[in-house]
Amino acid sequence: MNLRVVAAGVLLIALAAGFFGYMTSLAPRSNDPAEMLRVVGMTAGGAAGIGFVMVIVGILRRKRG
Repeated sequence: MNLRVVAAGVLLIALAAGFFGYMTSLAPRSNDPAEMLRVVGMTAGGAAGIGFVMVIVGILRRKRG
């Protein structure tokens, strides 16, 4: 188990959730809130997906030696 990769993945998931939450609070002031949240959701979802894959790979990977 590679704890550094797991920690980086968890951090990336937390940052993506925080980014989405922050941008949700800015949506009412946007000219097109639906489009803004669509783009933000795709971005945060992609980042969280990468973080999830990092967690899985970090758990399944064995250290050499």
